[in-house]
Amino acid sequence: MTDGTPSPEPLAASPAAGTDAGGSAIPADPAAPVEKHRSFWARLDSPFTAGFLLTLGGLAAALLGIAVTNIATVIIYIALAMFAALGLDPVVRWFGSHNVPRPWAIAIVFLIFGVLAVGLLWLVVPTLIEQVRQFIDGIPDTIKGFESSDTYTWLEGIFGPGLTTLVNDLESFITNPSNIAAISGGLLKIGVGIASAVSGLLIVIVLTLYFVASLPGIKVSLMQLAPARNRPKVRDMTEQITDSIGGYLMGMVILAFFNSVVAFLLHLFLGLPYPLLMGVLAFSITIIPLVGPVLYWIFGTVLALFTSPIAALIFGLAYLVYIQIEAYVITPRVMSKAISIPGSLVVIGALIGGTLLGLLGALIAVPVTASILLIIKQVFIPRQDAKV
Repeated sequence: MTDGTPSPEPLAASPAAGTDAGGSAIPADPAAPVEKHRSFWARLDSPFTAGFLLTLGGLAAALLGIAVTNIATVIIYIALAMFAALGLDPVVRWFGSHNVPRPWAIAIVFLIFGVLAVGLLWLVVPTLIEQVRQFIDGIPDTIKGFESSDTYTWLEGIFGPGLTTLVNDLESFITNPSNIAAISGGLLKIGVGIASAVSGLLIVIVLTLYFVASLPGIKVSLMQLAPARNRPKVRDMTEQITDSIGGYLMGMVILAFFNSVVAFLLHLFLGLPYPLLMGVLAFSITIIPLVGPVLYWIFGTVLALFTSPIAALIFGLAYLVYIQIEAYVITPRVMSKAISIPGSLVVIGALIGGTLLGLLGALIAVPVTASILLIIKQVFIPRQDAKV
């Protein structure tokens, strides 16, 4: 009989418990294994299998490291070409803002730089080679003049007669061509090095041309890797980073050119030898951010001591004044579009980049550091601020 109240439904039996023929539930066997989801590594019951897979992973990582080491030169070429493309892009866009199509703007920029390079090589290289030859041939006379100067007498009074022996040994070592060849690895190695440098320069030029031509497409491709909701922010950050790197690299070239002109004029007016050679060295050294001008100031002043202590003093003071003018007047104007970062990070970045990649690393360390700071300021810090 029923009183209208629905009878309760029988509880469903657990799949692990099972049912008998009458439908009654059979209690689950506590000893029966219950299948649970386990990770891949939890299912590796064999130590041999785990060790084999770990060894394969370590071997793959080692092979990857060896492969990266073998193509390190190619990676450097690609990085140098990319940064050169970012440095030339502001010039290309300036032509584009004056209604010049991008292909023609690229052709004009490369033609201008090609003409300037050929002209500089035509004017500078013969004179530079002659001044290098004169410098090497004049080493004995320079050392003898230094030995007869008051500065040498003062130094000899401090260090004693051993200074004369040291200077004579240095002179005999420098004036012996076999020693220079031994340091350079021999004439064959010098020739191979020159050929490698020329081929590497051609590769970088070709890669730079391709990167400049495809830079807008590269930016779009990189932005598509980000989620759709984040693309506007990624696009804005990409433009800021590329603009800052391009402005920074062009600014470094301009500042290095100013340094070379100042060094050339100081050597010329003070009667110091080899002004053109010192101007080229100044450009090569001062293109290193922040520490480059200081290094050349020390190098140029010490080298001028061999000619005239008075001229060396004037050169050191004049170049030190220029360094201050460059730091507080020229650099802020030239680097107005670059990301400003603290001076301590500039030095640290230049030291780390120079240690890892040499001159290229020191050159690209600052824009890389600035880009990292920009990402931290616009991505990491807002996320931290949102955690209330």
